[in-house]
Amino acid sequence: MKKFLDSNFLLQSKTAEQLYHEFAKQMPIIDYHNHLPPEQVANNINFGNLTQVWLYGDHYKWRAMRTNGVNEKFITGNASDWEKFEQWSATVPYTLRNPLYHWTHLELQRYFNIHEVLNADSANRIYDDATAQLQHASHSVQGLLQQMNVKLICTTDDPVDDLKYHQQLRQQGSFTKMNPAFRPDKAMNVDDTIGFNNYLTQLEKAADTSISTFNDYLAALKKRHDYFAANGCAVSDHGLEEIYAEDYTQTEIVGIFAQVRSGGNLTFEEKKKFKSAMLVIFAEWDHEKGWVQQFHLGALRNNNSRMLQQLGPDTGWDSIGDFSQARALSKFLNRLDSNDKLAKTIIYNLNPADNELFATMIGNFNDGSVAGKVQWGSGWWFLDQKDGMTKQINALSNMGLLSRFVGMLTDSRSFLSFPRHEYFRRILCNMYGEEVENGELPNDIALIGKTIQDICYNNAKQYFNLQHLDAAETVTSKNI
Repeated sequence: MKKFLDSNFLLQSKTAEQLYHEFAKQMPIIDYHNHLPPEQVANNINFGNLTQVWLYGDHYKWRAMRTNGVNEKFITGNASDWEKFEQWSATVPYTLRNPLYHWTHLELQRYFNIHEVLNADSANRIYDDATAQLQHASHSVQGLLQQMNVKLICTTDDPVDDLKYHQQLRQQGSFTKMNPAFRPDKAMNVDDTIGFNNYLTQLEKAADTSISTFNDYLAALKKRHDYFAANGCAVSDHGLEEIYAEDYTQTEIVGIFAQVRSGGNLTFEEKKKFKSAMLVIFAEWDHEKGWVQQFHLGALRNNNSRMLQQLGPDTGWDSIGDFSQARALSKFLNRLDSNDKLAKTIIYNLNPADNELFATMIGNFNDGSVAGKVQWGSGWWFLDQKDGMTKQINALSNMGLLSRFVGMLTDSRSFLSFPRHEYFRRILCNMYGEEVENGELPNDIALIGKTIQDICYNNAKQYFNLQHLDAAETVTSKNI
């Protein structure tokens, strides 16, 4: 019987062990999509205790605690940090076979060298040990990132963000670089007329311009897009239920904007046309600058209206949606490709029923101009676990080129989430190792090892034009 979470965790063959330990393990991390707070990175904060770094903002854990019958007071409420951790610790034994069980103990091992299983009995010891370590420079925010050999993080930023913390970190210098990502979801959300107009007030201030007409609106957004580019941004991102690809005319869009700007409500068809137009405009700007555009598709958000009103969005009340994705996605990508304005693109699905759909869709628009120009992104959100990753890797292998895949990301709000890259790498190495030992792949360890290193790091470095990362000056832990 293998020991729980030993050095060969998830590695079921000698070849898999060799591939992981000799090739995958030492590769740096490019985390090209996450939701980490730039302020905390730039200010290199030390968290006061384990609850603050581990439970604040982590709706994966919140959902598990609620399912386990924990009162909201101990999740997002006014209970003390220790009481919240105590409730999480009591919940952990009930997460057996949920990826949270693996992630929890991987994170305790990798960041704190704690190999004890977390439960109600061990909670006090683990809390005190980890909290004490978090007070040291090695466990500041930048220290945590360096421990995991994270070369670059791309945060998720609204067009109105001033990016001052990205600027601050760049001036300071650090082991981990931080670039912004342009996320204009609010800038096209005309479902809520009042909210949209309130957002335009923020946009006016950020762009230092008034917005009365559609052309004013585009000019303000373009100014922000340019500002992001000047501050190191080379990635955009969209979180959508589905791609919008309705037919529209310029005259229609001008009229729709005027209507919503004056406080009027839009029809369902008008909303979809406006969103379709804005997606095309953003995509063309991305192509013009040579950015990578990302589309996270398929989340059914804010299902619990009572808790949305009480706690707000992004607090653990979202699920997988069953939206029809193929036709609109094809139409959208084809429109850009036909006009030679299709940027490098990564599409992510949240519904596993769409795996083969997305795996084949990317092949329709890979035109040979760039290796892996259109990518199917890694298992995301509810799918970034063993089964979800395995299915994504298999579908991409069968219908595309896994060897050109840009690999894993955290999509996380937690600084302790980076062992998810290790989780992915172990699964990947195990799959290759099994097929080598079964005679399904040649026993060419150099070839397969290089392929794994490419998927773990090199492909992303090339795809996002980050060749400078390995030449950057290394900052030692003493400088952090």
